[in-house]
Amino acid sequence: MLHKPIIPQVGKATLELLEKLNVDVMYPLGQTCCGQPMANSGYEYESVGSCNNFVANFKDFDYIVTPSGSCAYHVKKHYNIIPQTDDVVKVRENVYELCDFILNVLKVKNVGAKFPYKVGIHKSCHGLRGLRLGSCSEKVTEAYSYIGELLKEVSGTEVIELTRADECCGFGGTFAVTEEAISVKMGKDRIKDHLDNGVEVITATDTSCLMHLEGLVTRNKQPLKILHIAEILNSVN
Repeated sequence: MLHKPIIPQVGKATLELLEKLNVDVMYPLGQTCCGQPMANSGYEYESVGSCNNFVANFKDFDYIVTPSGSCAYHVKKHYNIIPQTDDVVKVRENVYELCDFILNVLKVKNVGAKFPYKVGIHKSCHGLRGLRLGSCSEKVTEAYSYIGELLKEVSGTEVIELTRADECCGFGGTFAVTEEAISVKMGKDRIKDHLDNGVEVITATDTSCLMHLEGLVTRNKQPLKILHIAEILNSVN
C-alpha cells in the first residue's frame, strides 16, 4: 500500500519503482494527511481524526510504504494518542519508509537504476534519528545508511561525502514559518556544504526537506538539482 506523498512526481516514481520490484501496489483514495503537521504545531490531539482515518484506510494491507521518513516516523511513534486496537498496532508495525522497505523487507540492494551524477545525501532528521535509517555522527557506532546502500548500487552514481553529513536543513515543519530566519540560514548552510564538495544532485527520503532546499536553491539560482530518492532509484537515464 502506498501512502500519499506531498509532491506528485515522487508518488509516481515510488509506484513505478515498487511495481518494477514486483510489489502489488494499491492506493486507497480515502486517505488524507497522517496528522503530523498538527502534532508538530502543538495540536496533537486535534489530529485524532486524521490518525483514525489513516488506520481505517490502511488496516487491511500487509505493508504501508511511504516516500517520507517523517510520515512513517509519526505513525510508528506518535499514534499512541489513539486507542491501541489490533488495527492500530498492525498499521504502526507495518508502515515503512521506502528505502527501509526495499532493503529490509524486499531484501533488494540493486534496483537496476542508472543515474550518472554526483549525488549528495541529505539525511532527514526524523528518518535518521527517529527511524534509524542511518547512523548518527554523535554516536560511536558502525556507520550505515539505507539510502546510501541503495545509491551505491545505482549505475554511474557517485555518492559524495559531505563535511557535516547529518546536519538538519532547518525545515522542521511549521518551524520554517515561525522561525523563518533561522530556518533559512540552516538551509543555506546545508546547500553550501553540498556545493563545496562538488555535488550535482541533492537527494533525501523526505519531500519536505527537499522542498525547503529546492526553494532556497531556486531563489538563489544555484547549480544544484533536487530529487527525491524514489526518482533516482526509478531512473534509467
